[in-house]
Amino acid sequence: MKASPFSERGQELSPGSSAAGDRDVEHGGHEDSGLLAQMSPRSRAAAFRRTGSTTEAAQSIFSSYISRRFMGGCAVLLPIVLTVWIIWTLLDFIDGFFSPLYNYLFGFHVFGLGFLTTLLFVFGVGVFTSTWLGSLTIGTGEYIIKRVPLVQHIYSAAKQVSAAVSPDNEATNSFRECVIIRHPRRDGEFAFAFITGQTVLQTDEGEITLYCCYMPTNHVYVGDIYLLQDKDIIRNNLSVREGLEIVVSVGMAVPSKIVQMPKR
Repeated sequence: MKASPFSERGQELSPGSSAAGDRDVEHGGHEDSGLLAQMSPRSRAAAFRRTGSTTEAAQSIFSSYISRRFMGGCAVLLPIVLTVWIIWTLLDFIDGFFSPLYNYLFGFHVFGLGFLTTLLFVFGVGVFTSTWLGSLTIGTGEYIIKRVPLVQHIYSAAKQVSAAVSPDNEATNSFRECVIIRHPRRDGEFAFAFITGQTVLQTDEGEITLYCCYMPTNHVYVGDIYLLQDKDIIRNNLSVREGLEIVVSVGMAVPSKIVQMPKR
């Protein structure tokens, strides 16, 4: 049998076509290499930089989008989580005072029952101290505590802090107003402070009215006390509550504009 000429021709053409394809690939590769060879080193570097910069820009945009959204979620969830955690910790701490007693009496734990009992106990102490017998008992206890060398200082400081928030101590006006003062130690700098008192300094030239200004340094309960004249105090439209929020939030709650009020 004779082989078909078409098959022979096909067999003859197939190697040729494969070789031609290889030559086209090699020719295309030679053309690309030739184009790159014809380009100057600076142009070749610029071409590679454009390719790399496009990829880096896309990655930067993507990572920036993710980081912004992640930080936005943290900004929303962080205050909620902290608030829930603080409230839950306080409830659990206060509930632990009388919970062992109820566990002993009933044999099981009821969450919140110790908390309610603690609130009733504190309320009862407040009612008892408002009576003559309660005042006598508290006075006797304070007399004994103030005779203990180390405990007297701790108790006195704690009592002053509690007196600042006591509703029966309105005459003291603990934080009268929030003001801005010129920093006594650094020229050109200002600081938030709270007026807590007023005194008169007698000198040879006469009397000088001084205001006792409390300037928090780390948080509300740690700070420095300065005696300043009225000319060194900048009165503004901030309330005491707003000033405390600025201090507690480490300055993040400061308003965009503070208005200076006229001198009194």
